[in-house]
Amino acid sequence: MSLRIVVTVKYVPDATGDRHFADDLTVDRDDVDGLLSELDEYAVEQALQIAEDADDAEITVLTVGPEDAKDALRKALSMGADKAIHVEDDDLHGTDAMGTSLVLARAIEKAGFDLVISGMASTDGTMGVVPALLAERLGVPQVTLLSEVSVEDGTVTGRRDGDAASETLQASLPAVVSVTDQSGEARYPSFKGIMAAKKKPVESWDLSDLDLEAEEVGLEGAYTVVDSAAERPARTAGTIVKDEGEGGKQLAEFLAGQKFI
Repeated sequence: MSLRIVVTVKYVPDATGDRHFADDLTVDRDDVDGLLSELDEYAVEQALQIAEDADDAEITVLTVGPEDAKDALRKALSMGADKAIHVEDDDLHGTDAMGTSLVLARAIEKAGFDLVISGMASTDGTMGVVPALLAERLGVPQVTLLSEVSVEDGTVTGRRDGDAASETLQASLPAVVSVTDQSGEARYPSFKGIMAAKKKPVESWDLSDLDLEAEEVGLEGAYTVVDSAAERPARTAGTIVKDEGEGGKQLAEFLAGQKFI
């Protein structure tokens, strides 16, 4: 029986762009370019390596997001994933991590899975809680923050590296794992892979396909909200000290005034 791997990926605003909040205090995704979250590329890479070692495996990449999120799916498909699922619905606008985990869990159950692989966090929200929430909703074990992962005989094994020690963890399939940016450099899509990705299937689902109601997600169903936001103040010109024999003294006075010393 084929090993069914589902990789959750996210389409995020480019961190090098001018990111800001919209009027409803959600992230404005219209005025900045987006891309596949770099941390999710590591999850795709680990899925590909597991599939290469398996006798038979199929990789599905799954995302929840607007129309442009298909770009993230195409990137993952060009890396080597087999097919993709895009959950898109206007009522998803403003969905928080709890709501996102609900949508992802419903989609994963509908698609069928043996192993779910996620990145350690998204590069826009950086919460890192969705893999654990997914495992809870799916009712399966979680093995998170792995720098090494493998699957054999119905068991997923991974290494989690800490500051003082490394742990080896195991879980029976089905399971959810997340991988860190230390798990191995993600491969670049080849020209052949990019061309092949154009022919790979991408299914589009909305909330009705997942038996979800609008009030369960979006801003209305969010457990967390942003109360206020303000732009970071512009950088001001620093103080220039001309050293005419008193530079060291002036520097010490400045550091003392800022309570650095």
